Amino acid sequence: MSEPVLQDGKIFVGKSVKPEYLELRLANRHGLITGATGTGKTVTLQVLAEGFSAQGVPVFAADIKGDLSGIAAVGEPKDFLLKRAKEVGLTDYHNQAFPSVFWDVFGEQGHPVRATVSEMGPLLLSRLLELNEVQEGVLNVAFRLAADEKMPLVDLQDLRSLINSVGARSKELQTKYGNVASTSVGSIQRRLLVLEEQGADHFFGEPALDIMDFIRLAPDGRGVINLLAADKLMEKPRLYATFLLWLLTRLWQTLPEAGDLPKPKLVFFFDEAHLLFTDAPKALLERIEQIARLIRSKGVGVYFITQNPMDVPNSVSAQLGNRVQHALRAFTPQEQKTVKAAADTFRKNPALDTERVILELKVGEALVSMLENKGEPSIVQRTLIRPPEGRIGPVSSEERQGVIEYSPYWGKYEDKVDRESAHEMLAKRAEAGAAQQADGDGGGIGGWLGGVLGGGRSSATGRKRQGMGDMISRDLQRSIARTAATTIKNIIVKSITRR
Repeated sequence: MSEPVLQDGKIFVGKSVKPEYLELRLANRHGLITGATGTGKTVTLQVLAEGFSAQGVPVFAADIKGDLSGIAAVGEPKDFLLKRAKEVGLTDYHNQAFPSVFWDVFGEQGHPVRATVSEMGPLLLSRLLELNEVQEGVLNVAFRLAADEKMPLVDLQDLRSLINSVGARSKELQTKYGNVASTSVGSIQRRLLVLEEQGADHFFGEPALDIMDFIRLAPDGRGVINLLAADKLMEKPRLYATFLLWLLTRLWQTLPEAGDLPKPKLVFFFDEAHLLFTDAPKALLERIEQIARLIRSKGVGVYFITQNPMDVPNSVSAQLGNRVQHALRAFTPQEQKTVKAAADTFRKNPALDTERVILELKVGEALVSMLENKGEPSIVQRTLIRPPEGRIGPVSSEERQGVIEYSPYWGKYEDKVDRESAHEMLAKRAEAGAAQQADGDGGGIGGWLGGVLGGGRSSATGRKRQGMGDMISRDLQRSIARTAATTIKNIIVKSITRR
């Protein structure tokens, strides 16, 4: 049986004893692609991304190794690709590029991706900083204070200044917001410093990403494939995990309820998914599980790609209906358990020893089980994955730059904007307070000396002066005044004696 590349309502994944499809109406039930290194996971990801794009579904994918960037370039008709196309029965296989946009948190290999501190919010930020309960409480006080006093929180500089202000005003804020421990303030500042060292100052700022820019169709009706350059980002696992979680949260908060759609509004692919879950706090795992469970009602599909199916917690794995399992290795007892666990997740096929087949799969082969009918998983089948139409492998630096400059977003996010926000507002308040204090001191040093020589009274009001103001305690003020008066008196006496 021959299969056309493009079919309405479904994506041709490959061929087993029959053609294997991913049905678009069930694509928002999420999915999982697993397999050992070098078994073909990235090519399978590319095949699905191309399939969604061809059906008018926008895609977002984290490109960990840079290999996925080739989807933006025309593939080459290599012999092994043509052979695979013939084996799976593709009748009109041809090479083409797909509409793509490159993004990069660090702004080096794509359009910068930014979010404001306010958008991140105290909960996600607390997880990012790994704060304890008391420290998280202080951070919540800071965000509440910023909201009450209408101070925008844009970047880390704003947050640093705000945390300092909360510490300095702790007694004043205590009755309204609760206790603010100075030790917690110091701990948060140290965590922010570590975050800055990881490069998070590139991520926090404006212009912030408009999440709807990910949901775009090309002029020919194909979905735009958004590729995040994540090779550098993956070296900072907590930043990577929280960034992706922020994207899902923003999308969930922005999109309206959609119900069952003929096809998704957007599909996310998260490569190296173990980085999301390794050593993640319990609260973070619960948040990911919540997003995975609820975001499909917004018409969004989420697909995780990882080496070991055990990398994904059971609470999240239970939400992943569409599955592709490439070969696994079993050289140790733990790896043998992993193979058995992977085999047990599939709907059994009486004709296949699933556990044995997982060890025998060749590169480009996989066990495939997709949702069908009313959402039940299909019987697992050993499948030849169809070849992609875009290039397999990365684009060159020159090709990447050309795609970036041709993008409809060129110039929208490139230049960082530094408007007046919490840092500048707090600095102005400090300047105004210093000026007011200087005016209240009766003309600075001259007025202060006049008060000392006059017995500690102001010549203008006759009231007791506070000396050098609120920054010095009253006892210290009196000590300084007595010392200064004695010194000046001695100078005057010596001057009279000399005469």
